[in-house]
Amino acid sequence: MTDGRKGVGKLFYFSEVIGDGEGGLFESRKLEMNVENSSRGSGRKDCFSLASLIGFLCAFQNDSAVAKGAVCLDGSPPAYHFDKGFGAGINNWLIHVEGGGWCNNVTTCLDRINTRLGSSKQMAKQFTFSGILSNKAKYNPDFYNWNRVKVRYCDGSSFTGDVEAVNPATNLHFRGARVFRAIIDDLLAKGMNHAQNAILSGCSAGGLAVILQCDNFRALVPMSTKVKCMSDAGYFINAKDVSGASHIEGFYNDVVTTHGSAKNLPVSCTSKMRPGLCFFPQNMAQQIRTPLFIVNAAYDSWQIKNILAPGVADRHGTWRDCKADIKNCSPDQLKTMEDYRMQFLRALAGLGPSSSRGLFINSCYAHCQTGTQETWLRDDSPVLGGTTIAKAVGDWYYDRSPFQKIDCPYPCDKSCHNRVFE
Repeated sequence: MTDGRKGVGKLFYFSEVIGDGEGGLFESRKLEMNVENSSRGSGRKDCFSLASLIGFLCAFQNDSAVAKGAVCLDGSPPAYHFDKGFGAGINNWLIHVEGGGWCNNVTTCLDRINTRLGSSKQMAKQFTFSGILSNKAKYNPDFYNWNRVKVRYCDGSSFTGDVEAVNPATNLHFRGARVFRAIIDDLLAKGMNHAQNAILSGCSAGGLAVILQCDNFRALVPMSTKVKCMSDAGYFINAKDVSGASHIEGFYNDVVTTHGSAKNLPVSCTSKMRPGLCFFPQNMAQQIRTPLFIVNAAYDSWQIKNILAPGVADRHGTWRDCKADIKNCSPDQLKTMEDYRMQFLRALAGLGPSSSRGLFINSCYAHCQTGTQETWLRDDSPVLGGTTIAKAVGDWYYDRSPFQKIDCPYPCDKSCHNRVFE
């Protein structure tokens, strides 16, 4: 794709070039570009000197972050992509947190250490910025010239874990909370301490991290900075699966136990219920003081596949075709999914009434809609009340107009980009 909607990312250590990027939740295509000859780039091998067309990734190496134990599951340095702001956006910062599920025990965490979700050593060499990370005014009019940061996710706990001890038999490090703090501290030192505007955003497990870390982020940046948070596909709900079991509740409880996350979850919640329950936004988000925008599909494809109808609850594969393509769902399955939507909307009420909240809840079969151009802002992007996600979020951030809209039930919304899985 060479129409200029996306920049391409490279991975850098602070001291030397090494190579990286990612695919998965963000559509990634390689673009041929000469970094040394870019129009605004100096060509120096550091994380903050290249052209704004390039969103590249920095990894800590032998610095204070690693010394403090702020590391990925395998002990490698944490990392983030960075695309320097320009023009009027030079003092504005958008921090976007990557998603990628969670690991809930030693076995599932070990499964991650040889992947980008557990090690910065395993991160690919090219990554493209698009959607909310785009540097093109046409495709990201409110944030295109901001400093845009993509925080890589390699701890498996939505940046909540903190266990000091490391078992030498596994060498697993559960340090997500330290990673989040180390990255924010580093960005503050690189100029975010002068930020006029800042947004903490994220998708999926990164979207959950935004909800859990929103007030912490507000506290870390200068009080003079205008700060808001935006969670995309991060409002996971506590619902029973099709067999009647509380699969996701048990899974989240294991995540919190394995990673020692309890001390990093809101005390306003953990003082009232088990820490594992405080991983669910419906139980803790009402206490968030910082303005928060929720972008979520009411028929979130990840939640349908993994909360409502996980494989463990669908032994005979009755839901397999339906989960792959919503058009394959039977009337009974659609009824079950509509019941799930209603549970989701009731859980969303846990946010409480507040004019500072934003809501874009469409009735698509989708998961993560802000990081890809086709769903963020394009001629055929999803809309609610004629408004795209990009315009809704921008209007809300800049206080041009509030936005709190919930879509009609499936299949009324013809603007959806419904996911189809192979």
